[in-house]
Amino acid sequence: MNTVALLGTGIMGSAMARNLLRTGHDVRVWNRTYEKAAPLAADGAVVAADPAEAVAGADVVITMLKDADTVHDAMSAAVSGLRAGQVWAQMSTVGVAGIDRLAAFAATHGLVLVDAPVQGTRQPAEAGTLVILAAGPADERLESVFGAVGGKTLWVGDVGAATRLKLTTVGFGIALTSVLAEALGLAKGLGVDPAQFARVISGGPMDSPYLQAKLKAVLDDDYTPSFTVRNAEKDTRLIAEAAADAGVAVDLTEAAGERFRRAEAQGHGDEDMIAGYFGSFPGDAVTSA
Repeated sequence: MNTVALLGTGIMGSAMARNLLRTGHDVRVWNRTYEKAAPLAADGAVVAADPAEAVAGADVVITMLKDADTVHDAMSAAVSGLRAGQVWAQMSTVGVAGIDRLAAFAATHGLVLVDAPVQGTRQPAEAGTLVILAAGPADERLESVFGAVGGKTLWVGDVGAATRLKLTTVGFGIALTSVLAEALGLAKGLGVDPAQFARVISGGPMDSPYLQAKLKAVLDDDYTPSFTVRNAEKDTRLIAEAAADAGVAVDLTEAAGERFRRAEAQGHGDEDMIAGYFGSFPGDAVTSA
């Protein structure tokens, strides 16, 4: 198995690291907040003090970080440990301008860049069933890596193509979540029991496992994050930027971004993105459905 350096051990990165370790890979991890990476030592990972230490000698480098700036900063800090020919699987959601910037960095340092954002949240990450959207060279060193963290890999073209596809799929998920959050907010405002809403929707043509999971979170007042409000808001900005460049109106995405920003201002930024529900009540101290 390959030696893998994984930069970024948040919700997604830590789950990916454990699946890589479970499948026999040597894994080195780094996170800007050391305490988030430290627990992985108990699973067999080497916890590096800095990015350069993590990537030195690795066959594959994975970045799973917040945004393009954070990825670029981490890889810049890793330069002394990088070597030409290393495979870099860039698996964060960084946007169109972001992946272009990172591709330039890879070219400067002789890295084999694969644009490989993932579709999925905490649960599929922990189960190793993420959908990997991959673009660039299908390097054989990635076969076991992608097999460990994903249930399916879709190769979709040259570097940048996967990022563009990811923006469309994450935008769909954000819109679905925000529509549900708004409906539940309206129900509360009108004095409608949200359980009645659930009975109407469940089992009908508008039902789905995803809807049920997010609905349950609100009904149970459990906003344990699979994908946070803060990250969802960031993605709405990336989608809006790409859409503007393409001359496409994305009204739902922009409205969702406003909803997330209100919820974040109310203190819900690190909760699951269905906590955008609280954005239905600007200025109110609503704490549950």
